[in-house]
Amino acid sequence: MLLEYFQMVDRVVALDGERITVESRVPDASPVFEGHFPGYPIVPGVLLVETMAQTAGWLLLHIAGMERMPFLSKVTQAKFRGFVGPGAPLLVTATRTHDGSGYAVAEASIESEGKRIADAEITYRILPFPAEELRAAMTATARRIGLPGHG
Repeated sequence: MLLEYFQMVDRVVALDGERITVESRVPDASPVFEGHFPGYPIVPGVLLVETMAQTAGWLLLHIAGMERMPFLSKVTQAKFRGFVGPGAPLLVTATRTHDGSGYAVAEASIESEGKRIADAEITYRILPFPAEELRAAMTATARRIGLPGHG
C-alpha cells in the first residue's frame, strides 16, 4: 500500500465471479500519519473508502475484461467501526450487487485482524477508457497485484 500514490491494493487473494478479496498492509511510515494524528497515527477514513473503492473497481475491471473503466460516482452507507494504524494488515472484500445502464454498484468491507473496520456501498459509472495510456497503466497494475487473467 502506497498511501501517497493512492495505490491501496497490494495483492488479489481471491476472485470468484462477482466477489473479490484483496490484501493490503498499511505502511509503517507515511507523511499522512504526521498530520493524522500526531502521537496517534491512524489511516484517514477517506483512504479507507478509497481502498474499498479500488478493490471493487478491480473486480469491475476484471468482469469487463479491461475493456471499460469504472469511475467512482457515489459512496453511500459508509460506516467506520474501528481504527487502523501503521503496519496494520487489511483484508478487503467487494461484491458486485448491480450492473446496468452504464452503472455498477458494489458492497465492500475492510477487516483487520478479524475485526470489521469499515464498509460501504459504492456506485461507479462504467465508461470506455478515455486514454489508451490509462488502459496500459491499469493492465500493468493488474499484473502487479495478481488480478487473475492479467498476468
